[in-house]
Amino acid sequence: MNVEVIAIGTELLLGQIINTNLATIGRALAEAGLDTYRQVVVGDNLDRLSQAIRQGLDDSDALILTGGIGPTQDDITREGICAATGLEMEYSEDWAARLEAWWAARNREMPANNYQQAQHPAGAVLIDNPRGTAPGLDLAVEGKRIFAMPGVPAEMELMLHGHVIPALIELGGGPAVLRSRVLRSYGMGESKVAELLADIFERQTNPTMAFLASAGEIKVRLTAKASTIEEADALIAPVEAAVRERLGTVFGADDETVEQIIFDALQARGWTIGTAESATGGMVAAALTAIPGASNYVRGSVVAYATEVKEQVLGVDTETLGAGVVSEPTAIAMASGAREVLGADVVVAITGSAGPDPQERDVGTIVIAVATPEDARARTLDMPGDRERIRTYATTAALQLTRLAVTGEWW
Repeated sequence: MNVEVIAIGTELLLGQIINTNLATIGRALAEAGLDTYRQVVVGDNLDRLSQAIRQGLDDSDALILTGGIGPTQDDITREGICAATGLEMEYSEDWAARLEAWWAARNREMPANNYQQAQHPAGAVLIDNPRGTAPGLDLAVEGKRIFAMPGVPAEMELMLHGHVIPALIELGGGPAVLRSRVLRSYGMGESKVAELLADIFERQTNPTMAFLASAGEIKVRLTAKASTIEEADALIAPVEAAVRERLGTVFGADDETVEQIIFDALQARGWTIGTAESATGGMVAAALTAIPGASNYVRGSVVAYATEVKEQVLGVDTETLGAGVVSEPTAIAMASGAREVLGADVVVAITGSAGPDPQERDVGTIVIAVATPEDARARTLDMPGDRERIRTYATTAALQLTRLAVTGEWW
């Protein structure tokens, strides 16, 4: 079954409200094994809304609408459904009485425009709304199904899980499973990953494959549809094995973040960690301490932005700094000095030229060093983009090189 989702509201198009409903609905559909080929956002315009509904009915088996069923003049979802389907508008005396009782229970006079919420396209079943006054709509038309829900997330989610998803599962012939496995890779670009997996991608049916790039980390998502989780996992397993063998750079899967992998390795060795940062200004420490339980491993961080701080706090000698602040010897000295200052077993240090103006070396030159009780090594990298992107990519690289160091793989 193919389900299309339409979110209604000009405020969504203008970015005045973050559209979390589409993500919530998409996730619920995927968990129920229901296909979503398209999500649409339409403003509060009757012609454009009715066109979107009409197009959705032509292209999909079911439509989910969210927003536009309140009491104000710009709540036009009911009218849009009628315009798209040719149905007449009807009025529910029962829901009107319910609205009156809702306001009376709160000792408040009900504005007359609230009666608009008792209107509905002919034949629609009203979906109960325990958290608000606007009912949802469940309408069978042209052999298809239209569901309309409020835009308020708390009201929408209750109807989605209580009525809409169960109804769609029943329509689709029973529950199915849509299972995804996300493989996390680092060390090669998206285009190279795609090249190495091209033949697998081209013959994909079930599972399907997608590539996701994020701050230097490349993710390969494998998604299978089956009647059970076990069957879906069995479909994914041989493709996952092939991807891991082809790439050789997969370091984790699903929720296995690089930070958590670092912490697991530190725990296994009884080590602690700290950072000494210049170009990244504490971003690596922020990434590490964002993980629950970080206090068990993280000793602290020194943001040694100025050259004299590198010397006075971290103990980097004048001769080393004079030979180059943005250099591997300086980065190693920063890491070694921070091990003493912080009392940490492992320290990752970063120095570099993040821009917009070059510092000693070209903008984008980043030097990362990791010092452990076993060794200390540095690597010079050339990061692309503007200052923000360089710092973000440098943070990712620092975490990945730390992972290699604390797991004993190095580079």
